[in-house]
Amino acid sequence: MLVPRQSSPALHVPTLGHGVFDLAAENLERFTLLCFYRGLHCPICATYLRELERLTPAFAERGVSTIAISSDDGERARAMADKIGAHDLRIGYGLSLSMARDWGLYISASRGTTSIGIEEPSLFSEPGLFLIRPDGSIYFISVQSMPFVRPKFSEMLQALDFVIKNDYPARGEYTGAV
Repeated sequence: MLVPRQSSPALHVPTLGHGVFDLAAENLERFTLLCFYRGLHCPICATYLRELERLTPAFAERGVSTIAISSDDGERARAMADKIGAHDLRIGYGLSLSMARDWGLYISASRGTTSIGIEEPSLFSEPGLFLIRPDGSIYFISVQSMPFVRPKFSEMLQALDFVIKNDYPARGEYTGAV
């Protein structure tokens, strides 16, 4: 189980136009926001990523880099990037399912063609959202077993303002006896 304040798993995936993303090599002021998404087949993901694309400059103003990652191949990742008008948001692809499991993501099996007429991959990961500190420690975790009801990026920006102003620590770190 992943726990805040502990080291995050390794993460390295190819990206569209930005070379290989390696979390350990990120050089940033405050956080890296990792948005794991289901893939091109998911219309909810497209809406969600459009919002992240729109707000990526606001995250950057707060010292937070952003990346959206799926297990899709490069062609499907490019189609998603085109669909959402990705310009500021980095798009990673080729996330292995074993790496998805390392990150605590749920894995789903295909149910065929989706409501938007795109075939689901035979297996794919469900959504997850993480904030990782520059030292590689986990600050925030939200993992879902369904595509619905995800954390709102506008609320996360407000929370980051509070976190930055008050040097608020990561919570949920206790792993002792209860």
